[in-house]
Parts: sequence; C-alpha cells; structure tokens
Amino acid sequence: IAMAATRNVMRAVRVFEFGGPEVLKLQSDILIPSPKENQVLIKVHACGVNPVETYIRSGTYARKPALPYTPGSDVAGVVESVGEHVTTFKKGDRVFTIDTISGGYAEYAVAAANRVFPLSDKLDFRQGAALGIPYFTAYRALFQKGCAKAGESVLVHGASGGVGIATCQIARACGLKVLGTAGTEEGMNTVLRNGAHQVFNHREANYIDKIKEYTGMEGVNIIIEMLSNINLATDLQLLSGAGRVMVVGSRGSIEINPRDTMSKESSIIGVGLFLATEEERHECAAAVHNGIEAGWLKPTVGSEYPLERVAEAHQDIIHSGGARGKMVLLP
Repeated sequence: IAMAATRNVMRAVRVFEFGGPEVLKLQSDILIPSPKENQVLIKVHACGVNPVETYIRSGTYARKPALPYTPGSDVAGVVESVGEHVTTFKKGDRVFTIDTISGGYAEYAVAAANRVFPLSDKLDFRQGAALGIPYFTAYRALFQKGCAKAGESVLVHGASGGVGIATCQIARACGLKVLGTAGTEEGMNTVLRNGAHQVFNHREANYIDKIKEYTGMEGVNIIIEMLSNINLATDLQLLSGAGRVMVVGSRGSIEINPRDTMSKESSIIGVGLFLATEEERHECAAAVHNGIEAGWLKPTVGSEYPLERVAEAHQDIIHSGGARGKMVLLP
C-alpha cells in the first residue's frame, strides 16, 4: 500500500512567496498532475531555465502566477499519458514544449497539446529543453516581427545565451550578415561557432566604436536586444536607415532620445512569444524542424543543474560572468 501511495507523487520545485532565489523550494510529495482534455502529461528529462523565470519569481514581472506555483516552460521528455481529444501524441513520444500548465521544474509536467511539439531523434533531451522559448523567440524576433531579409545585417546583443545562439544559427542559415556580442573569450568563441561572421566583447570600453568601424556608414539593419535597459540608447546609434531594434529582454527602465529614431526612421519593436497566434507558433515549429533536419540548427547546452540546485541556477543566470549556451535543469 505504501508503494502504491508513493507512486503518484513526484519531486517538484514550488514557490510559495515572491522573492530571491531562496524562495525556490524542492518538495518530494507533490501529486503527479493528470492531463485533462487537450492536455499531455510529460515525464520531464530536462527543463530549460530562462531569465524571465527569475523576474516572475521575484514578483517584479507584469504577469504574476497564483501562489504557490512551479516555474518552467521549456520541457523536453517523453509523453506519459494524454487527455481526451489528443490525437497528435501518444505515450512514449519524445517531445518538447514552449509552455506548461503545471510547471516544468518537476519530474512530470502537464502541457496543452498545442504547446507541445515532436522532438527529433537528432537531439538529446538537454538540447530539446533548449529549443522552445529560445528558438521560437529568435525566429519571431527576426522574421515575424523584424521582417528580416537575406542580405541584411543583424547584431545580436548578448549572443552567447540561449536566445542569442538560436538567433545566430537561424540568421546565418537564412542569409543574413551576423554580428554578435559576448562578455568572455569562451562566449565569443561560442558565438563564432554558431554562425556569427564577427563577434565583439561587450565588456571592452570601446566595443561600440569597433562595431561602428566594422559596419561603416551603413549601420546595422536589425539589432536583437537582450538587455534593453542598458543598450537601447546606444543601439539607436548603430542602426541603419529604417533599422529596427527588437526588444527581447529588459531588466529595468532607460532614458532615450526619441529624436534618434527620427533621424533614421528607425523602429523599436517589442517581442513577446506568449502573444504569438497558433498559426505563428506552427510557423516557428516548422522553421525549427527544418533547421534540425538540415543540420544547421543545433542547440548549445551550457550549465546543467539538478533540481536540488535550482536556486543556484537562478542566481547564475542573472549574475554569472557570461553565458555559453542554454542553462538546463535535470530532474
């Protein structure tokens, strides 16, 4: 009887109050959720960690989940069971998600079937956990919102993290001239290996001058910006005529001079993957699938943490010396 009783519980990270990384509590007696109609239950093999999850946990983000909750959207694993009306997946399928209902920092997670996608045999589960939000966001920023075209140039600001590497790979494969920035030698090498034509160290005092020198009078057509609260004003100086800054990440406010957008008729465009339509998500998924099949889309996995070290992961993703791929949790 004791065995039967323990089989339907799992380990999961729970947040009971908003605050620092220390509010992330690993519990071992959480009931395994059951998939309702149009839902899929996944045995989690890996879960990506995204900066936005630290903002939500701290309580400073626009969207606040009801407490208590389990963080995590980017799950890769195997389908355990499916709810009613789910015909696209069956038990045993390898899958990845761009969102979960019950939270991904756990041994099992429930997700809506339309947020779940088949995981290619060419990738392992750690790579699968690096697919969802990073690659869908990169594709959305470049094409669905940024209207990128082959022959244009793109500067990826913070190119060694999950979204940055995804952007470099996709942009290079689609015929763009790719420039990236990173903060360490290792990060810079990672960026070059993943499709950038040129990389700059954003810890050097004069790196903006180096970018200007490299791009000459023309400037950059598109900037993919992970840290808008630091870089946005400078980004406007780097753009070409009709250039656009795609705001993918920001950790606060910044003062800019709107006149800098007038002189080049440039645009500042926010990117929010959670606003994508079903059709747009399918377009992202198709692009990702094609890239994996063609062999140029290969997620780079960076630091790996067991669930016990989730607080450390949240600390490191914001404060570590420099990213080198996607951070993942391994239940």
